[in-house]
Amino acid sequence: MTAQASGIDTRSLRAQAVLHEAGKLALSHFGALASLPVEIKQNGQDIVSAADREVETLVRDRIAETFPDDGFLGEEYGLSAGSSGYTWVLDPIDGTSCFVHGSRSWCISIALLRGGETVAGLILDPSADELFTAISRGGAFLNGQPIAVDPRTDMQHGLIGVGASFRIPPRAVSGFIERLLERGGMFVRSGSGALSLAHVACGRLAGYYEPHIHAWDCLAGLCLIREAGGWTAEFAADGDLLRGGPVLGCPPQLRENLLDLVAATSAERAT
Repeated sequence: MTAQASGIDTRSLRAQAVLHEAGKLALSHFGALASLPVEIKQNGQDIVSAADREVETLVRDRIAETFPDDGFLGEEYGLSAGSSGYTWVLDPIDGTSCFVHGSRSWCISIALLRGGETVAGLILDPSADELFTAISRGGAFLNGQPIAVDPRTDMQHGLIGVGASFRIPPRAVSGFIERLLERGGMFVRSGSGALSLAHVACGRLAGYYEPHIHAWDCLAGLCLIREAGGWTAEFAADGDLLRGGPVLGCPPQLRENLLDLVAATSAERAT
């Protein structure tokens, strides 16, 4: 095993332990929502809770105890540069709106980057007690068991996850859904892009598309899909992880179909 591989494996194992601790903290807040402080960021759909901040602080602190020279990019507390070459990218609670309304469609997402490459992805669904893990070129797993994208699904039989936000025009989402329905497909929206990507990786969803998403919402899930045998569109090709962009992931046989839907929707918006 190379020193680089050992560093990734060691960090992944540490992150799994930290995730379980963070999941217990998040669940404790989820069980006491009536007393949970919630703040509005830009609008009623863009919010942050005390749970988000406490979970991010816990993960940052625990990782720093073992890897003090690693960098960190979190949704709530931004970027802290490191010197080791590794950077952790964290969404402490992806699906905060669902979380604060008592819906169980939320998760904790952690990606590990070395340079500009995502070398590990971990997503914990505390409500379902499901931990998704992947290491670059090492496969993808759910609670330790290998997972794979669905090799048989198609547009007419699978479910396509779709994400939406105030950051993009409504037509960017509705146009995609309209075209999907016209071609005999069906969509679902869970409220958590990270968890939806994990569900593509294990074959529950046939694909996932969102016109704009942040790095902390998707890097772990994209790693999971690739390691589960799927295809993902390039994200943040210029290395700017703070800007965000579109995300698309699916089994290889749906790649052209979904790219065509996205292109058709974009073309309509441009006219």
